[in-house]
Amino acid sequence: MRQKKDAPLRSDAQRNRERILEVALVELTRSADAPLSAIAKKACVGQGTFYRHFPSREALVLEIYRHEMQQVADSAAPLLESREPDRALREWMDRLARFAMTKAGLADAIRQATSAPGQPAKPGHTPVTEAAELLLRAAEQAGTIRPGITADDLFLTIGGLWGIDPHTDWQPRATRLLDFVMDALRVGAPGR
Repeated sequence: MRQKKDAPLRSDAQRNRERILEVALVELTRSADAPLSAIAKKACVGQGTFYRHFPSREALVLEIYRHEMQQVADSAAPLLESREPDRALREWMDRLARFAMTKAGLADAIRQATSAPGQPAKPGHTPVTEAAELLLRAAEQAGTIRPGITADDLFLTIGGLWGIDPHTDWQPRATRLLDFVMDALRVGAPGR
């Protein structure tokens, strides 16, 4: 009996999929040419299981990218539930920085997966953009950031993250950059 395409995965299949993604993220960040068989072995799954989830290298790379981006997007609402809006925004930007470093580390693999004719396009940023807008609007309504800042403004401002080498000790530099951005967002805030 074949499983429907949109049907949820069984819990063991979901665990296998998550484990493959975790291992593949590390291995493909280390080397865009990491053998899929080595990824399957390190994830402790057989070749058949691996290829049922990810029928090609391109499918795997694009799913890692999509999965990591969705993780960042999905973290926005829970942060708002547990923190003040400006603190939620700042913590979310740290998660975005980790995603930026992941994306930079995977750049070669992503380029290989999307550059050949007929290959799928890189997934869009819509979930991350929507999450940024959610956080910005909450902080604006709370009066903790200046009014009128859009997600596009934010991404242009923090674009320097993508210039940091992910293979260095990037976290202190990213923290300084994001603290600087957060300080700038607070200037002119009505609640300050």
